Parts: sequence; C-alpha cells; structure tokens
Amino acid sequence: MFKYIEFVKSVYNLKDLPPPELPEIAFLGRSNVGKSSLINAFLERKNIARISSTPGFTKAINFFRIDFRFCLVDLPGYGFAKVPLDLQKKWKFLIEGYLRAVRDLRSLVLIFDIKRTPDQLDINLLEFVKAIKKSFCIVLNKIDTLSKSEIKRHKEMYYKTLNLTDKVSLFQVSCKEKIGIDEFRRFIISQIKS
Repeated sequence: MFKYIEFVKSVYNLKDLPPPELPEIAFLGRSNVGKSSLINAFLERKNIARISSTPGFTKAINFFRIDFRFCLVDLPGYGFAKVPLDLQKKWKFLIEGYLRAVRDLRSLVLIFDIKRTPDQLDINLLEFVKAIKKSFCIVLNKIDTLSKSEIKRHKEMYYKTLNLTDKVSLFQVSCKEKIGIDEFRRFIISQIKS
C-alpha cells in the first residue's frame, strides 16, 4: 500500500515543529492502548512506530513522511501515572500546542482500548478536541480480547460516556488479528484526498 516511509524528526519543543508542507494525520491515545501497533498495522510495517512494554514510551511528537502525500504524526501517550508529573505536563503542553498550531491536520485519530471505561481524562481530551474544532475519528482497539456481545456493549458505553453522535467515524480494530485495519486505512486515505 505505502511504498515510501521516511522518518522526518522528533519534536520535544513546539518551536521545533517542522513546516506544515503536507496534510497531516495525527495519532493520539493514552499509554498502553496499542497506538504503536495501530500505526504499524496501518502502514503495513513491523517497526515504524516503536512498540514498548513500558507505557509512556513515546516522549516526543514523531513525524513520518508517507509517499510524499501526507505526514503521519505520532503524539505522546497521555494518562500514565508512573510518569513524573512535570513530564506529564510537558507532554500535555506538546500535544495541545500541536493541536492548536496552524497546520493541515486532516484527522486526529483518537485511540482507546475497548476494554477500558473512558474516564474524566478521556472526556476532557475529547471536549478539548471538539472545542478547537479539529476533525477526528475514534478507534476502539483490541477487540480480539472481547466476545461479539461484549464488543457491542462496550461500543455503546463509549458512545454514551463520550457523548458521541452517529456522525463520528468510529472503527473497531484488532492490530493482532488485522481486523478492521483495511476499513480504517481507506477512511484515512479518503481524508487525505478530500
């Protein structure tokens, strides 16, 4: 699918953001939701985004140029309690600063572990994204860990807890079993072309 994938840079300070030359797709999720696995599955590669057993591994905003058509932006994970508070604040500043910046962000991919119940941190994040009027979609990851009836129940819980409407593009995926990835990829490509 994608032929040319180039790492552009890691950004630790907002002043170092690269010039917005291409449309961007940003991936954001709390620590341990499988963000790196989703990025790798989306790109059909094994090790573009580094997968770590240690939550909170992504410490910078990582930019990748894809086929000279768009940039994939890997944002730091949020909400991991074992990360020092000052580092959590720095990541929050980085994430919010990037989202407020004037860039051609076509879609923000918000990733959730379908087994988890969204908490106030997740609700606040979604309210922030809506408030700054960024286009977003939701990915419920790790569906291979639940039965079909549990998936349905958890999906309904997400709609209710996060106050989602039917207009929100929501995808149920399993990176491990490669379920739902093709549909998600087609949607993202459609956002780049629009």
